[in-house]
Amino acid sequence: MAASKAGQIGGTLPILPVSDVLDQVADALTDGRRAVLSAPPGAGKTTLVPLWLLDQPWCTGKIILLEPRRLAARAAASRMASLLQETVGERVGYRMRLDNRISSRTRVEVVTEGVFARMILDDPELAGVSVVIFDEFHERSLDADFGLALALDVQTALREDLRLLVMSATLDVDRVAALLGDPPVIKSEGRTFPIDIQYRDRTLNERIEDAVTRAIIETHRQETGSILAFLPGQAEIRLTAERLESRLPAETMIVPLYGNLSQREQDLAIKPAPAGTRKVVLATSIAETSITIDGVRIVIDSGLQRLPVFEPSTGITRLETVRVSRASADQRAGRAGRTEPGIAVRLWHSGQTAALTPFSPPQILASDLSGLVLDLAHWGVQDPSALTFLDPPPKAAFLEAKALLTELGALGVSGSTTEKGKLMRELALPPRLAAMATSAAEEGSGRDACLLAVLMTEQGLGGSDVDLDERLRRFRGERGERAESARKLAERIFSQLPKKATSAGPVSCGRLLLHAYPDRIALQRGGRGRFVLANGRGAELEQTERLAGAAMLVVADLTGRAAQARILSAAEISRVEVEAELPQAIVEREEFFFDRASRQVRARKVTRLGAIVLDETPLPRPRGDVAARALAEGVRELGIRVLPFSKDGAQLRERIGFLHRSIGDPWPDLGDETLLDRLEEWFVPFQGGASGLDAIQPGSLTEGLRSLVPQGILQDLNRLAPTHFQAPTGERHPIRYDGEEPVLTIRVQELFGLKSHPSIAGGRLPLLLELTSPAHRPIQTTRDLPGFWAGSWKDVRAEMRGRYLKHPWPEDPANAMPTTRAKPRGT
Repeated sequence: MAASKAGQIGGTLPILPVSDVLDQVADALTDGRRAVLSAPPGAGKTTLVPLWLLDQPWCTGKIILLEPRRLAARAAASRMASLLQETVGERVGYRMRLDNRISSRTRVEVVTEGVFARMILDDPELAGVSVVIFDEFHERSLDADFGLALALDVQTALREDLRLLVMSATLDVDRVAALLGDPPVIKSEGRTFPIDIQYRDRTLNERIEDAVTRAIIETHRQETGSILAFLPGQAEIRLTAERLESRLPAETMIVPLYGNLSQREQDLAIKPAPAGTRKVVLATSIAETSITIDGVRIVIDSGLQRLPVFEPSTGITRLETVRVSRASADQRAGRAGRTEPGIAVRLWHSGQTAALTPFSPPQILASDLSGLVLDLAHWGVQDPSALTFLDPPPKAAFLEAKALLTELGALGVSGSTTEKGKLMRELALPPRLAAMATSAAEEGSGRDACLLAVLMTEQGLGGSDVDLDERLRRFRGERGERAESARKLAERIFSQLPKKATSAGPVSCGRLLLHAYPDRIALQRGGRGRFVLANGRGAELEQTERLAGAAMLVVADLTGRAAQARILSAAEISRVEVEAELPQAIVEREEFFFDRASRQVRARKVTRLGAIVLDETPLPRPRGDVAARALAEGVRELGIRVLPFSKDGAQLRERIGFLHRSIGDPWPDLGDETLLDRLEEWFVPFQGGASGLDAIQPGSLTEGLRSLVPQGILQDLNRLAPTHFQAPTGERHPIRYDGEEPVLTIRVQELFGLKSHPSIAGGRLPLLLELTSPAHRPIQTTRDLPGFWAGSWKDVRAEMRGRYLKHPWPEDPANAMPTTRAKPRGT
């Protein structure tokens, strides 16, 4: 470290691996405005880089340090403050959703990524900010990607003096550097202690919590030091803790570490174990980066993580348990060698490591984009390509998000934010819950809605009951620092809403949730605990749950795939409340549909809420265009083969299809998929009198097929692809067009005297001849009849004469008389 550049703060910093490159980082940001820093876990980049940059001449304002999680933000701020021998909130502070410790003296603000996106949206110039540091960028959260895109836009258009630094331990450096315009890339090799990586594959069908328990007990017995075990989620952590409780010595502490714990519980996990004790920390991916857990020299890696996957078609985010990436596996192993030589035990076969994906997928590719779309609209951007994203938002998810925001009243027809949308964006809530809060405020229930919204965004508050009314009741009286902070946040959100007369009493959660999840109103169908949602998806509750007997629910959260969706949280609602709150969502109309069982078109008058049919009354069987369209849907459902094509119609289809394959345009494709795609053109207009599959006339299908051929060329069909071939005997034989070439099956005697090969299309396309015996058994195929006469006919004649004595087998068939008969008697 160069003493000349150390400055007042730098001179007091500890020597860590990243210290060797601090000057390079400062120089890169002094000479330019962007830089990338890659440093391994434990190098000290999170705490030393911001403090080092405070001494730079250009750093006259604040430093904003982005962290992916609250735990990491608090830990980073606490560590930097201790290095300055200060408390958090003086020169170093933090800002996050439920906590805020900054003052007028604060120069380094550690913020969570979501908070930064809101900061820059509210103050595009980032007044008073000298540098923004994106830490642990490899985690690729949606907020981090969006925050970087906004920061680049601000730097280019408004703040040329703003510095941007992207840091990570495991980073796709080339892609990030290219995004930033190829700035200096600084790499810190670090000086981590050696790590012995061991592999202990799980046995067949062994549960992950059993495998982790086994590995912890073995390494605890064989090694010294504390243990950090990575598990996919909270449920596995709880089960593993239960298994370990009676199997480890009393002087070993077992502590969980995941996002829903209180600050005190999280601090307990990362603090060193008291003298004379050891610690086993059971953690989710939260412990991969940004924090140091003192005393850990053993890592047990399950190799699994739980990632959210968004389904745009249903608007539902479900959690999937998947294998970690190679980068995450390296991050986890690196936790074992931060303070001394360590051991990393991987619970998979060593050969599987190479098959792991290099990096975890970025959230932007599998997330609900409604918040992003609303923020972009506020920024004045309706096309995300206007900003620089490392991975652009998927088009399908982007359009679904726009549709949802329009339904919630946040966006107008033009795509710009409405007054309601502007208010929704100001609230520290996801768009659905912001829509609930704003709608409730208009009815005097804003405070209840804000409490419910915070409860739903902070997992674990009010317990884990499926019934949100029960959870909200518990949350209102829940004690503890986290619950108190959450209620204060709800009050802050409520203070931003327009005030109206407060409702007489608490409003049911179901009534509030209608404005957040109108597409997830659910009707019991098929028995206790089985529901169908307004978005068409089915979902289930355990039959022992109280809500399993409800007639209607509003589902706030569910998991699992479409066929096995399980409701995680919901509230009961009545039809009267739905009609009162969402009258526009309930429609009454006549519907015409294809009944698969009877293969007939039916009609009914229905009262519908999305995919839910609330009431229905049968109507007389329909006729005409509406019936034809419903019948077409039946054909799509069952396939083209259910249509009763006549022999002529099937041949017509084959002939036109052959010309399409051999000539191309303007002859149309008449394959199954194409005909199904074009039913409205050739099927519907010719079925005015049919209301069931059994009423379809074969002739109408033939007419429909003909309508697909341009009139100007239909007259050429018989010339180019005739239905029959007229043999020298005068007999007509059908030509088949169901293969790659036209085929004529004919008895060989009928071609006697023919010196040229039969063909179609003006002689351009020869027929494939399937020559048969008098008994119609195949004897030869040929595409060259004269060559057959002159060649292999001799062998055929020799064989056939002995079998068919009554039929002529001349030596020179090219000059013989064709016939369909046997030889006259006596010849």
